[in-house]
Amino acid sequence: MSAGVGADDTDPSLPSAQDEGASGESFRCGYVAIVGRPNVGKSTLLNRLVGQKLTITSQRAQTTRHRIAGIVNRPGAQLVVLDSPGYQTRNRDPLNRVLNRTALATANDADVVVLVVDAAGWTDADARIAALIPAGRPCLLAINKVDAVRNRERAFAVVEAARRIRAFDDYVPISARSGHQVELLAELCARHLPEGVAMFDGEALTDRSERFLAGELIREKLFRLLGDELPYQSTVVIDQFEELPRLRRVFASIHVERDSHKPIVLGARGERIRRISTEARQDLEKLFGTPVYLELFVKVRSGWADDEQSLRAYGYE
Repeated sequence: MSAGVGADDTDPSLPSAQDEGASGESFRCGYVAIVGRPNVGKSTLLNRLVGQKLTITSQRAQTTRHRIAGIVNRPGAQLVVLDSPGYQTRNRDPLNRVLNRTALATANDADVVVLVVDAAGWTDADARIAALIPAGRPCLLAINKVDAVRNRERAFAVVEAARRIRAFDDYVPISARSGHQVELLAELCARHLPEGVAMFDGEALTDRSERFLAGELIREKLFRLLGDELPYQSTVVIDQFEELPRLRRVFASIHVERDSHKPIVLGARGERIRRISTEARQDLEKLFGTPVYLELFVKVRSGWADDEQSLRAYGYE
């Protein structure tokens, strides 16, 4: 896997604003923020755009906790697509307050914003998020999961409800899961980007390190396999990450709130943590393209999500 290179590391051989594509148009590059309420398919959309699993998904709300960029290279354009936590309009505990700030900052920092909504229906939460997107910023409405809605009139009703809140530059019915019209969405986003040089080299997939991605994939397995059994205030910390020529060695700790949560993760005779480890290791090997040695531990760290200072220590901004 190719790690990302920052904007300050721009290769002079990369396309610039003066370079023209086959169509005669100048090269475009910029940030595209994917925003929306929890569980509308934002992370699935980013993975589909990049063509690689970078950000984790599960049925639990706000599985995504960090901003992560996926690099999408197209003829004449480079999209730096930013996934963000789902904006939470109900629970306002310290962790969710931090995640909401991350979601808003992602939209404020972007050149183009894509608001993802569910084709099943427009909600008050969608309206609140739409109203928070900066005025004057190019904004597209992606009506996701259209393949799951039999009555297409519901999707049209979503568009009409959205129009009453703000003007959108484009309305695109999509299915992030199947890929339906995702290519069209990327094309429309590229048209709204400013002219400029590519910020990442052509091999980069993301701005995040392999160490970060390892922690995220382990956390995905934790959430997927344990579901609501495990309290939301659980996380994964990478204790040690060794990048060898033909091997990655990863030692990670699953942090839970209480002693009573530890056996939930371990399972009977350690069956659950072995399954979490096996499935995470398999995904890591696909992502890194190399064998992975993975060891997991379970530790009790009470109160880690109770205040913003401790959250910063865990990498939440």
